[in-house]
Amino acid sequence: MKKRLAIVTTHPIQYNAPLFRLLTERSVIDLKVFYTWGNAPAKMFDRKFGILREWDIPLTDGYDFEMLHNYAWMPDSNRFFGILNLGLKQKLSQWKPDAVLVYRWSVWSHFLLLAFFNIKHCRLFFRGDSILHDESPTLKSIFTKRMKQFVFRRVNNAFYVGSRNRRYYENLGLGDNRLAFAPHSIDNQRFQSNADDWEAKAHQVRKQLGFDPEDIVFLYAGKLYGLKNIDLLIRTFKRIENLKFRLLIIGEGEDLAKLKELAKSDQRIIFQPFKNQSEMPWVYRIGNVFVLPSKSESWGLSVNEAMACGLPVIVSKICGCYPDLIVEGETGFGFIDEDDLMYKMSIFNDADLIDKMKVKVLTHITKFNFEVFANSLEQSLKLQYSEYRYN
Repeated sequence: MKKRLAIVTTHPIQYNAPLFRLLTERSVIDLKVFYTWGNAPAKMFDRKFGILREWDIPLTDGYDFEMLHNYAWMPDSNRFFGILNLGLKQKLSQWKPDAVLVYRWSVWSHFLLLAFFNIKHCRLFFRGDSILHDESPTLKSIFTKRMKQFVFRRVNNAFYVGSRNRRYYENLGLGDNRLAFAPHSIDNQRFQSNADDWEAKAHQVRKQLGFDPEDIVFLYAGKLYGLKNIDLLIRTFKRIENLKFRLLIIGEGEDLAKLKELAKSDQRIIFQPFKNQSEMPWVYRIGNVFVLPSKSESWGLSVNEAMACGLPVIVSKICGCYPDLIVEGETGFGFIDEDDLMYKMSIFNDADLIDKMKVKVLTHITKFNFEVFANSLEQSLKLQYSEYRYN
């Protein structure tokens, strides 16, 4: 008899749906996903993009799911009290799972489920991507750590996305026997299938944007707000005198007008509007090098996407993905400040170097896939309940 896994998460997103479909297709376990936001509108205002946004790829096809009623006065997955489900435990118990996998603890319903989990003969799994931050201990940080330890005390397995996420769990007291590797991944196949067609489309758009074949295009694609640190990227790029360098910034957000004003004196910098998910496989290929300069980033899945398209990357060393995705000089570079970013960007004045790195990028990103996560889940479910205990 197949083990049954219930997944509790807020709403369908493009980074989870491929995993849920894969688990269903493999048919090793029975899967059901419980969405706690309920019937969230397909088109919603994204505050960080600053636009009405609706993803244009299927997010609920190919797996079993249920939309739970959300009683929150202001439903929102980014607010602690924006997710409020009555009878969540009873709903799960009725399905009789062997394990429940909870995504995120920072909304009310998930917090309660994790902190007071007691479904009989059922194990508790957790998935998140938080990382530790270098900061001096304060009363607030000590209290927060104690609260997280309370939340995670019943978790049998935490599935860590990378090395920094693993250290986060270790800092909360989770040992090797409660940790399983499940790398942060994207649907590599979607970005790599029909690669020739995507390359042709990207080549066409490059010409439309006025790029010469010899130009080196540095690309950022995503939300434009303070945390992404795009002003640093623009200031740094303006200091580089190479006339064959171009900077393409694709996206929307509250900082768009300010960033355009900062960039207006440099004709090499071009802005383009938000592109939806179905377009991203050719959007990344417009660029030669992807840059993620964030001030804070628990991971940075846009780096996975860019690498799946063969782009070497430059990322802030603050980004959670840095130690796992960046092999210095092979898949890209990390940087620590403006001068360091300028130096790393200047290295890419050689098209042959970019071509050589592309091969290593495509090889490295294959290690970060949903199959590894699926294997970890299935293996964890095979273990006998008696092998676990609450700490």
